[in-house]
Amino acid sequence: MNVIVLVKQVPDTQNVGGDAMTPEGTVNRAALPAIFNPEDLYALEAALQIKDENPGTKVNVVTMGPPAASAVLKECLYRGADFTALVSDRGFAGADTLATSYALKCAIEKIGAFDLVLCGRQAIDGDTAQVGPQTAEKLSINQITCVSNIEKLDPAKKEITATRSIEGGWEKVKAKFPVLVTFTEEGETPRPASAIKTMTFKKAAPVAGDGGPMALWDIPAIKADPVQCGLSGSPTKVKKIDSVVLTAADIKYIEPNEAGINELIHGLIADHTFG
Repeated sequence: MNVIVLVKQVPDTQNVGGDAMTPEGTVNRAALPAIFNPEDLYALEAALQIKDENPGTKVNVVTMGPPAASAVLKECLYRGADFTALVSDRGFAGADTLATSYALKCAIEKIGAFDLVLCGRQAIDGDTAQVGPQTAEKLSINQITCVSNIEKLDPAKKEITATRSIEGGWEKVKAKFPVLVTFTEEGETPRPASAIKTMTFKKAAPVAGDGGPMALWDIPAIKADPVQCGLSGSPTKVKKIDSVVLTAADIKYIEPNEAGINELIHGLIADHTFG
């Protein structure tokens, strides 16, 4: 089988400072430490388990981002990925989910025939959970979202059965290949990096072209339309940003219950104007 995993390097949202946003309303990534998007690690682990159980399976990993994003691709190689590709070009800057999913769709098509596309449910910087489903739509393939684990995989029948989280419980969903699956943090615990693979790939760097273990693809390489990339391909525009800073003088003691939370929210709305 041919499995493709979509991963992302994201700002560490637990260490957000006052300079986290640019005046244009985009994330100031240079001001924040970068980490491997947590839910993407669960997607990678699912792909590696499929490889373990199905000899001959190839795990390809794709990320879109600046040159520094190659760090997450190294992490994937350390864990057992076979091929990685950094999709990077100044023309991708400022992309919203629509432009991002378009670029990823083009990169996936460059890889060629595939059975599964796996990714995290959402990235902690945007929290939209839109990129996975939008990519599936652009590829015109099936999708199963919010998956906690794969119940069964039948390569002969080209069929997958997965358990997904729904409000108030769980449901099992069956789909035919090719299919895109998004994972939550309820999946199998991601494996640590292999010491041997770490030594093997510690000097790996993105190289233009299609060779491994880490390829570098720009807009022409994935045959993408520049108009549909980056800001020009992003209909989402930030109208206004309000920074809400809570101090002891602003907030009286709030009971730690639903009524107290509602009181806090109403107080914020009354004190601040949101665009």
